[in-house]
Amino acid sequence: MTDTTSRPKTVTDSGAAAADAAASATSAPAAEPLQPFLAAETVVLKAPAQAWSDSTGAMGAAAIHGVWAGDTRVLRAHRVEVGGSRVETIAAVPLGASSIRFESLLRGLDDHGADPDVRLSLLREVGTGGVRETLTVTSRLARELDVVLTVVVRPDASSMDEVKAGLPAVPPRDLQVDGARASWSGGDAATTLTTTGAGGAAGGVSDDGAPGSADAGGAAPVEATADGELRLTWHLRVPARGAASAGLELATVLDGAVVAGVEGDQRWGALDPAPHDDRLARWLDQALGDLSALRMTTTDRPDDVFFAAGAPWFFTLFGRDSLWAARLALPLDPDLRTGLGVAAGTLRVLAGLQGTREVAPSAEQPGKIMHELRQRPLEIHGEGVTLAPLYYGTVDATALWVCLLHDAWRAGLPDDEVRALLPHLEAALAWMRDHGDSDGDGLLEYVDETGHGLSNQGWKDSGDSVQWSDGRLADGPIALCEVQAYAHEAAVHGADLLDAFDRPGADEWRGWADRLRTAFRERFWVADARGRFPAVALDADKHAVDTVTSNIGHLLGTGLLDDDEEALVAARLAGPELASGFGLRTLSSDAAGFWPLGYHLGTVWTHDTAVAVAGLAATHHHEEARLLSEGLLAAAPWFGYRMPELHGGDAAADVPAPVPYPASCRPQAWSAAAAVAVWAATARVCDCGDEGGAQGRP
Repeated sequence: MTDTTSRPKTVTDSGAAAADAAASATSAPAAEPLQPFLAAETVVLKAPAQAWSDSTGAMGAAAIHGVWAGDTRVLRAHRVEVGGSRVETIAAVPLGASSIRFESLLRGLDDHGADPDVRLSLLREVGTGGVRETLTVTSRLARELDVVLTVVVRPDASSMDEVKAGLPAVPPRDLQVDGARASWSGGDAATTLTTTGAGGAAGGVSDDGAPGSADAGGAAPVEATADGELRLTWHLRVPARGAASAGLELATVLDGAVVAGVEGDQRWGALDPAPHDDRLARWLDQALGDLSALRMTTTDRPDDVFFAAGAPWFFTLFGRDSLWAARLALPLDPDLRTGLGVAAGTLRVLAGLQGTREVAPSAEQPGKIMHELRQRPLEIHGEGVTLAPLYYGTVDATALWVCLLHDAWRAGLPDDEVRALLPHLEAALAWMRDHGDSDGDGLLEYVDETGHGLSNQGWKDSGDSVQWSDGRLADGPIALCEVQAYAHEAAVHGADLLDAFDRPGADEWRGWADRLRTAFRERFWVADARGRFPAVALDADKHAVDTVTSNIGHLLGTGLLDDDEEALVAARLAGPELASGFGLRTLSSDAAGFWPLGYHLGTVWTHDTAVAVAGLAATHHHEEARLLSEGLLAAAPWFGYRMPELHGGDAAADVPAPVPYPASCRPQAWSAAAAVAVWAATARVCDCGDEGGAQGRP
C-alpha cells in the first residue's frame, strides 16, 4: 500500500484472549510478535477516530481491538454485562461508515415461551473527536423490569506502531475517576469518559471532541478496579412493553497532531447514468460513505481536504495514495469547479509540502512530492526502517501530482486555481529530469540512499515486490515500468498546461517525453512463449526484469504505448495468469514467486485492478475492462461491499469466494475510490478519445 509496515508476517493473530494466552504459555515458548489480523473484525470510523471490535461489539479478543484517536489507542477492551442474563448477539447492523448497531437477546430475562421477550441494542457512533454509545433495553413483557446493565472498559495508551508490531499494550497515565467521569492520558491523547443518564442519553460527542452534558440523576458511577478496568453500572427500570436507555461518551483531545478530521459528510456528484448492476450500486454506496469518513486536513492548511490513506494504520496524508484516491474519485467531485473539493485540496496541500532542498535523511529533493506525513519519526520494528516525520521516499507521487493537476483542469478547476499551482508544476517536472532520472539515461529510477528508508519506492513497496520470473530479487536502482508511464503522461500534459497558460518550456517537455517513450520501447519490451510484454522494471544493470505483473495495466491510457502495444498489454491483463476471476493478480501465476497470499506477489489489489480497468476503457479495450470489472463485482458481496486493500489471488474457478488477506486494511481510500473508476469505465463516461488520457477522467 504505502510502506513496508503494511506487510505482516501472517502466521497467527497475536490478539488472543487472555485466558488462551495463559494456557498456551505453559506449553509453548513465547511467540514472536506478529502484526494483527483485521479481516474478521468490525470497524466504524470518522478519521482520525476509529473503533475496532468483534462482530458482537466487544473489544479485547483481538490485538487490533479498541478505540483509537489518531495514532494512539485510548481503549483496548469493552464488554457488556446484564444481571441475570447472558448477552447473546444476533446481528451487527452497519448504519454507514461511522455508526453501527449491535442487536442482542437477553433470554435470561424472558418469560417462558419460544420467542425472545427482551433485547439489548448497542448503538456505537464515531465522530472525529471520539465515540458515543447508547445502550437500549427493550421489552415486550406486560410488567416492568429492573435491569442491572454494566459496561466494562480498559483504558489504554498504546501507540499504533506498537500495536502493529504485536508488542504488549501500554497502560495509560494519570487515570482519575470522579463520579460519573473518568480521565486518563498517554501517547498523544488525553481522554475523558462520561456516562449519560438512565432513561435517555443526554449530550453527545461532537466532531470537535467536546463531551455533552450528562444527566447527573441517572448517570452511572465509574468504578476503577484493581486490575485497571473501569466498570460503569446503570440500574434501569424498563417499563412494560417499553424501553430504557443509558450511554457513555469517550472524548479525546490530541496533542501536537499534524492532521485533523473533517466534520459533516462529503457532497458527491450525481451518478449519471445510474449503475445498472446492483452490486456496483451497493459498492458505490459503501465506498462513498467510507471516503467521506476518510477525509482529513493538515493542521497547517485546515481548508484543504484530502483522503487519508486508510484504516487502521494510515490516518494521514500519503502522496501516492491520496493522489490516486482523488484521481479515481474525480468524476464525482462536484465542488471542483469552485476551486474546492478533494482533488483541489489534495493538489494544494501537497504543493505546500513540495520539496525545496536536498535532505538525504528524509529523501527530500527540490520539486519532489512527499510520501508520508507523521507527527514524529515512524519506526518499523524489527526491519531497521525509520522514516522521517515528513518523508519523501516515493518515486511516483511527483508525476502523479502533475497528472491530477491536468485532470482537474480538464474537469473544470478554475484557471486562477491552476495558475497558482504552475510554479509547483514546473518544479515537479524539473524534479523528474534532474533528480528522478538520477543517472541521466532518460528513465526514472529509485534507490534508498539513507540505509533506513523504504527499499522499494513504487506502489508495490514490499522488499520482494520486484523479482525475476525465476524468483530472484532485482537489484537497485530500479526503474519501474509504470513510473515511466506516469512520467510520460506528466510531461505531455504538463506541456499542455504550460501552453494553455502561456508559460515557456512546453516543447522541451514534449521532446523529453518522446525520448522517454523511445527509451522505454527499446529497453522494457521482452518476450516469453506467449509473445511480447513490458518488463516490470530495469534493474541496476539496466536489464529488463522479465516478470509479467499487473504493473503493465498502469501503462494504458498514458500515451506511452502505441495501439499495437496497448493491444498486447490488454490481452495479457485478460489472460488467466493475471485475471483471477476476482480481479487482477499483482503477479502472473506462471512466475516462480507467485503465491495467492503474497502481498505483492499474487494477491488482487482493488485499486490496481481499477486503474487497469480505467486504462482499458480509455484505450477502447472494453471487453477486457468488463472482464476485470466483473471480477471485482464478483468479489464485492463477499466483503460486504467494503472492498479491502487486497485479497487472495486464488482463481475463481478453484474457490467459490475470494480468500481474505487477513491483515488487509479497510476501508482504504484508493480501494473505495476504485468503485467510482469502475462505474466511470463501465458507464463509458471517461474521455476515451484522448490519447494519453487520464485514468478515470470524466
